[in-house]
Amino acid sequence: MMEIKNFKKYDVYVYIGLAYCFSLLMRLIWVYQFHDYAPFYWNSQLMINTNDGYFFASGAKNLIDHSLVNNLRVPGTEFGLVSFTYFLAKILPFSLDTIILYLPTIISSLIVIPIILIMKLYNKTYLGFLAALLSSITWSYYNRTMTGYYDTDLFALTFPVFIIYFLIKGIKQESLFSIFIASLFISTYFYAYDASPSVIYAIAITFILYMVTIKRKMDKKSLYPFIILVAIGSLNIEWYLRFSALFVLYFVFIKGLIKEEKYLLYLTIFTILLFAYFNNVFSLIYYKVFTYTVTGEDTGNRLHFYKVFQTIREAGKIPFDTFANRISGAIFSFVIACIGYVFLAYKKKEFLLFIPLIGIGFFAYIGGLRFTVYAIPAMSLGLVYLIYFIMNQFSLQNKVKNGLLFMITLLFLYPNIMHIISYKVPTVFNAEEVKVLNKLKNISTSKDYTITWWDYGYPIWYYSDTNTLIDGGKHRHDNFIVSQILTTDSQMQAANLARLSVEKYVKKQLKEDPIADYIFENNATTPLDVNSLLDEMELSDYKLPKKTRDIYLYLPNRMLNIFPTVTVFSNLNLNTGKKGAAPFFFVSRNFKQVGNKLLLGNGVSFLNNTGELELGRQKVKIKHFSVVEYDKRGKLHKQDQILDYSSRLNMIYMKNYNTILVLDDKMYNSVFIQLFVFENYDRELFEPVILNPLVKIYKLKR
Repeated sequence: MMEIKNFKKYDVYVYIGLAYCFSLLMRLIWVYQFHDYAPFYWNSQLMINTNDGYFFASGAKNLIDHSLVNNLRVPGTEFGLVSFTYFLAKILPFSLDTIILYLPTIISSLIVIPIILIMKLYNKTYLGFLAALLSSITWSYYNRTMTGYYDTDLFALTFPVFIIYFLIKGIKQESLFSIFIASLFISTYFYAYDASPSVIYAIAITFILYMVTIKRKMDKKSLYPFIILVAIGSLNIEWYLRFSALFVLYFVFIKGLIKEEKYLLYLTIFTILLFAYFNNVFSLIYYKVFTYTVTGEDTGNRLHFYKVFQTIREAGKIPFDTFANRISGAIFSFVIACIGYVFLAYKKKEFLLFIPLIGIGFFAYIGGLRFTVYAIPAMSLGLVYLIYFIMNQFSLQNKVKNGLLFMITLLFLYPNIMHIISYKVPTVFNAEEVKVLNKLKNISTSKDYTITWWDYGYPIWYYSDTNTLIDGGKHRHDNFIVSQILTTDSQMQAANLARLSVEKYVKKQLKEDPIADYIFENNATTPLDVNSLLDEMELSDYKLPKKTRDIYLYLPNRMLNIFPTVTVFSNLNLNTGKKGAAPFFFVSRNFKQVGNKLLLGNGVSFLNNTGELELGRQKVKIKHFSVVEYDKRGKLHKQDQILDYSSRLNMIYMKNYNTILVLDDKMYNSVFIQLFVFENYDRELFEPVILNPLVKIYKLKR
């Protein structure tokens, strides 16, 4: 009997420990799968698997060794993750590479704590434990917090669930202290997660509405302070002002220094007005919705730039099965979870406070898969609670009931565990690519710039200590410039545009703003004729700013996969918004010979006997048939045969890559294809500094 009592006394700690360890172990599966795969290691450590992680890692690295002091975009202590990582790197005996690898695993697993504690408030700690198991590894949450997914997403969901726990506890126990702690969490969430304001405002609005409707009969000396503390904690003002106000107000309320209810009412109204004024709440929420649902051209100024969100997978509408799987692991689980949550909120009104997170999660169906993560805790709680309620209708012993609950939960865990085992995402770069960047670091300085597509921006900062014109957070109008450099058939134009853009960007010290707006006078009443300016840049006597630093072109093999997307941004008349004819670019890596046909896939074939391409039912002659191959010494050899000079399509066989490209003249003659595939470069303009089959880097001479 004493053992049972002791377990009851400490059960919450046992359940938290078990759930936390379960979450950790599931996230270490990825480490085990690649623990002996050398291409994913650098400096004796597995590398991270998210591009954005290198943004924050570069910030922490810069605080440690000051290697990126000339980078206009490198983050500092204004980002909570950068400060936290820097702090850990200073006090722990681990390398920065190790810390950024495992930090998502350590921090994101903390989500089990508030979920278990929420259900403990209702004397159902075991249900909280089961819900915590589900929440900790459900598809979407796992994907964005797995080992190596170093990003602020590791804070994105943990903070809101802690906030809701303390809000529910405050309401149930009429505890001003719990509301105060919730407000401190809200205030800290601003700093921990840069995209937190819309989540915070939604939670605060829901809480205020809940208090003035469902809890309106509460003692006003509790009701008003609750609202005031949450509203003040949600003010988007300097952190020290927010924290100071919270501590002062908590002291005032706990000491009962405001005696009359009418003054508390006046203060409540005033803080709600402050909340609305400082936060511009509805405009921000509208902007977030608009950003993730509207595509097309970016015509905010005079010119017509291509809108980047059209090319980001996580910002697009997703199929319903993907939506359901990411929230609950399976469609069946999702349906049960939805019913369960509605029932749970009906029985326990405090769970209505989860509505903002559910709303954001369900917005993912039209706004993109990244938002699904927010709905997971409420859905997990609803799923477990509904099963518990149904089983409660039968006369079962507690041991039997708990055993059955656990077995059923395992069934719902199964698809999520299978997803984790099969989710073998690669590291952002492999060791050979990082070796190239390390060489670049040794031949460059921290003030130099590397021109490449924005996907590779942050890792280039981290491993080469050079700067980029576009990156994962700055990729709007300047995408046009980099796209034009990579896709133009004029190497002179590419060199001139690169030099002009970098020198003006550095001189203007723009940081966040695109240099394209200045070069093309986008803010003027009548912008420049962009095409005419680009034509001028094809001339060798085009007047350029004084050279102040070196510029490198970074051309990786992996860009072949996204090159059609890269071309989209410059295949547009900026003055009129008219799109150019879509270039033809086809990549085949799974081709096979059948008779006289070389089957390339997707209805594309090459006829060996006639030198023609079959595109469905259409036959097209080939202009250039080119073969590129490296010998044992790593020297590139090229063979080119002209089959029909009047054709516009070309074929390239990249023998060592087992890759065939079919592309039109525009793509064939582009800077990227000529410099990367053929190593054909103008010796007056470019100097090859690293020629690696995976990555080629050229230094700009102009």
